Amino acid sequence: MSNRRDFIKKTTLGTLAISSVLGYNGFAKNKEEEIDTPIKKQKKPVIISTWNHGLPANEETWKQLKAGKPPLDAIEAGMKIPEADPKVRSVGYGGYPDREGKVTLDACIMDHHSNCGSVCFLQGIMHPISVAKRVLQNTPHVMLAGQGALQFALSEGFKEENLLTPEAEKDWKKWLEDSKYKPVINIENHDTISMLMLDQDGNLSGGCTTSGAAWKMHGRVGDSPIIGAGLFLDNEVGAAAATGLGEAVIRTAGSAMVVELMRQGKSPLEACKEITERIYNKHKNHKDMEYLQVGFIALNKNGEHAGYSLRSGFNYAISDEEKGHRMEDAKFRMT
Repeated sequence: MSNRRDFIKKTTLGTLAISSVLGYNGFAKNKEEEIDTPIKKQKKPVIISTWNHGLPANEETWKQLKAGKPPLDAIEAGMKIPEADPKVRSVGYGGYPDREGKVTLDACIMDHHSNCGSVCFLQGIMHPISVAKRVLQNTPHVMLAGQGALQFALSEGFKEENLLTPEAEKDWKKWLEDSKYKPVINIENHDTISMLMLDQDGNLSGGCTTSGAAWKMHGRVGDSPIIGAGLFLDNEVGAAAATGLGEAVIRTAGSAMVVELMRQGKSPLEACKEITERIYNKHKNHKDMEYLQVGFIALNKNGEHAGYSLRSGFNYAISDEEKGHRMEDAKFRMT
């Protein structure tokens, strides 16, 4: 009996000693792991959006957020700035038309509960981001298209108006002289403003709006209104959004894939880079490669952000408490 008690005592002490060296899953811990590692402080709020026209959009979104507006309302207010600016030739009013001279618009918006609203091939409405938000709030659907999207917008009190400015019409008529579809990299195919936000409560949301690729076929819809292509977020992980040639982003479900890589532990930069590389490998012998440009922005739950593009020239706006509003150049694969 004495020998049995001694055995149990020694076994128990041995088990306790081993447990102090092993983690809860039974794997030995390093010395460094025995010290309490401080949890990385979450940086919030953070707003990131694509291209130079993202800067005034960020500033308005930040202002609205700080005034206590809900995140989607703040995103809507910010994105309405480039939508209404005729000098921004790839978003909303003043955007380049399609081959028939029609300005057609795509937009989507998404909140931290994964509620989504989207419109595509919408004509005659100044602010498609606002219509997309109403789709989220007031319908059982995610996306409305074309004439149906217009009917819904009008029923919600939006005003129909001509979005083709004299300048855009002049450019379209000049294009008709040759009628060649060959987008100019970073000019005619930087056709989006995408915005991601980590709010003060640590929740993610995002939006995307565009007039699409210049001189596209009538009826063409790009990646921007497609949840999972032009925009995607998972409030447990992070958010991502795309810009550039939408067809290439759609083929790879680009933004959803960036978020999934962040779920696997990759940083925003690593995730954006890997999906851009995937797009390159799928398109290096493709007919679109000559003028192909794609870029991604990503934001994780810690407030870490990044941008990465296939070709040089992509930049993005970033806003936070530490450094305020500024532009950053994205890293890229090739010039």
